[in-house]
Amino acid sequence: MMQAVITQAEPMTFEEFLQWDDGSDRSFELIDGIPVPVDEPNANHEDVADDLCDLLKAHCSDRKLPYVPKRLKQVRFKTLPGKKEKSRKPDIVVFAQAEWQKMKGLFKSAAAYVCPPMVIEVVSNNWRDDYLTKLADYGELGVSEYWVVDYAAIGGRLYIGNPKQPTISIYTLDESGEYQLAQFRGNDLIFSPLFPDLNLSAEQVLKVG
Repeated sequence: MMQAVITQAEPMTFEEFLQWDDGSDRSFELIDGIPVPVDEPNANHEDVADDLCDLLKAHCSDRKLPYVPKRLKQVRFKTLPGKKEKSRKPDIVVFAQAEWQKMKGLFKSAAAYVCPPMVIEVVSNNWRDDYLTKLADYGELGVSEYWVVDYAAIGGRLYIGNPKQPTISIYTLDESGEYQLAQFRGNDLIFSPLFPDLNLSAEQVLKVG
């Protein structure tokens, strides 16, 4: 789907973008210094993302893990000096607790200014972004664990198999800087290196909405 781009006289920095508001209540990402609107999710998408974030928050609290899951926070990408800046706005960002606490002491917008340990995207109609573009973006940034939650089996057969079925794809960054893929469906117990004691089946996550 072709996305509209907001015309700017000058490219924005990430900090300028966080303070910017076009008055429309739409969500945006920053691509090469220009705000680009993202597709608004449907109700099922929102329920899956909300409930999964709640599950992860409860797990971190119960296990006293040093992570803080949050919904819809901007993730800043590395930018060389003089280059235009870029951000993504995933469905869920899992912050390191120390980084979140540090941010609470600052008077600036809550966002992933440094690479977070985990990012989760719930698949929408623009599924190619989740399986291709964003996968490459988060890998280049150095996100240790990237989940693609395809609750409605929207993605192509190349990515979720044939016949298509609801799938959780977990990409884990290895020592060489490449993602290794594990997929979970139905009653499969999810294995997450970041949350090894999660003890949830794929079905529990995929049907939380």
